[in-house]
Amino acid sequence: MDSKRKVKVGVVGCGGICKGTYMNNMVNTFEIIDVVGCADKIDARAQWMQDHYGVKKMSVEELMNDPEIEVVVNLTYPESHFEISKMAMEHGKSVYCEKMMTPTFEEATILMNLMKEKGVYYTTAPDTFLGAWEQSARKYLDDGIIGKPVTVHAQVTMRYQPESPFFDTLPKHFFFPLHYGGGFPFDLGGYYIHEMINLFGSVKRVTGFGGNINPERTFTNPKHPKYGEKFEVNTPTTLLAALEFENGVLGTFHISSDSGTSRSFVVTGTDGTMYLGDPNSFCDVLTVTRRGARPERERIMPGMTPGARGPVAQGGEVDDDRQQLNEFTREQNVELPLLHGFYESSRGVGLADMCYAMRNGRRPRCHADIGYHAIEIIHGIQESCKTGKIYEMTSRCERPAPIAPSAFSVTGQEATLDD
Repeated sequence: MDSKRKVKVGVVGCGGICKGTYMNNMVNTFEIIDVVGCADKIDARAQWMQDHYGVKKMSVEELMNDPEIEVVVNLTYPESHFEISKMAMEHGKSVYCEKMMTPTFEEATILMNLMKEKGVYYTTAPDTFLGAWEQSARKYLDDGIIGKPVTVHAQVTMRYQPESPFFDTLPKHFFFPLHYGGGFPFDLGGYYIHEMINLFGSVKRVTGFGGNINPERTFTNPKHPKYGEKFEVNTPTTLLAALEFENGVLGTFHISSDSGTSRSFVVTGTDGTMYLGDPNSFCDVLTVTRRGARPERERIMPGMTPGARGPVAQGGEVDDDRQQLNEFTREQNVELPLLHGFYESSRGVGLADMCYAMRNGRRPRCHADIGYHAIEIIHGIQESCKTGKIYEMTSRCERPAPIAPSAFSVTGQEATLDD
């Protein structure tokens, strides 16, 4: 690490996601990161970070004008992503932004142009696609474990309703998934879209149905001060889409916060099927179904001839044709070992990767063109919902470089980013 000068960062937004995991990882997990300041419009939040992590409490203006700070980590609510990221770039800072980069494709376009104009680094969450199961899935698929991938199906549904007694009346009860730019396609959908991009690259065109199918909601908790009153949800909540990737893979994307909980993430290929994990988690189970995945072990006893087993035809002879047919048609399921690090909660790994990219002069794996492409996918699906037409994508992104497999300890996994 002596050869790598730490990257000094400042954090804007000290709410739940920062307090829950980001700040601890930035301060205690990743050696390349040096958090020197934090800011929040709610002073007590920034004060808590200073008291618990020794990170200097600053105003947003002080943080932006600090010449030591190279990167601004934008952990604000989605409505503020555009404002804070734009301000940081205008001050010559590189940016790492929580999901998604902006609520709209138009705002995202402005930021992408500003990134190029200012010559800064710009990366976005989610960074979970750098996690253990996601990177392992990519290696297995790239190595042909299920042959040539043909289709991918991504589905996640959950019921989001304002059932808290203080829904949106106190800071900790601000429920951004029911607000502009924070709807379910942005909240959890981004994880699935980013992992599909990690696995298959850019999307060529999309089509879809749905949108904001239940915009008028009611405060349903009798303890809420507005119990019984109506309010408007101004964000898409249910989308069902078809995706055509540039490499020929066909996909479905089903996301809803209006129905019961369900999840499915599956890739089919010419030689088998892979069942993926939860892309909101760094560590999950990977399984594959294919012929020969779990063959029967042959046990040779004294006096037996190797290979002399199988279905027996009349006369006691082995029916080779029937045995071969059974072996050809029988598919078996097996759990796959994880081959990569970052299997603990590692939010901020995308920031660490960007910091190494800045020091090593390479492209960051969470490059903004991935987040930009993801925003356009959601935008395109919504446009298709309105027009009834197929939406042709205008952006494309470079498939992120894979992380090398490793067997490092948790504290040593960071070394795989220093490439």
